[in-house]
Amino acid sequence: MSSDKAVKTGKKIKVLDMAYIAIGAVLIAICSWINIPTAVPFTLQTFAVFFILMLLGGERGTISILIYILLGAIGVPVFAGFSAGIGILFGNTGGYILGFIFIGLIYCIFTRVFKKKNIFIKVLALVIGLMICYAFGSVWFMHIYLRDSGEVGMLAVLSWCVFPFIIPDLIKMALAVIIAKRIQPVLKLGDSSNS
Repeated sequence: MSSDKAVKTGKKIKVLDMAYIAIGAVLIAICSWINIPTAVPFTLQTFAVFFILMLLGGERGTISILIYILLGAIGVPVFAGFSAGIGILFGNTGGYILGFIFIGLIYCIFTRVFKKKNIFIKVLALVIGLMICYAFGSVWFMHIYLRDSGEVGMLAVLSWCVFPFIIPDLIKMALAVIIAKRIQPVLKLGDSSNS
């Protein structure tokens, strides 16, 4: 009888994980549609990436990111401006979208290696992941730009695609951390092995 209860509990947890993962992917999509009109317009896409990693943990959050990217790749309009398709991923800025996977992977690694899952470790993981995302996206941008338009310097790419977004991304990260820490106890997600 107790083994039946254990199996049912295990199934319930897996179903709950799948639900959280799906909600995470949907949240990234919704946030990518929200455009903040500033001198350099930006979306809340990175906010959602930071938020779901903080809220759901590394494994569930990274799977949410992968599902989001796969949905966009197969044509579901989940990217910024309701765009979609493999062409977006293989375009100039596609490397930054694919770079979200690195943010998730770094977060997973840090929260597994450092058993003390304190806020400093989590934020450090997000910052390092974001830097790797910027680096990967910028190299990707240079490669595509070179193929399509000609040579471009790294400083030019950084001034177009990275520098204007650093402060907004750090603000989004801070908001994601604060909001996730407040919501986590309500959802009883806590620091599980997935965190």
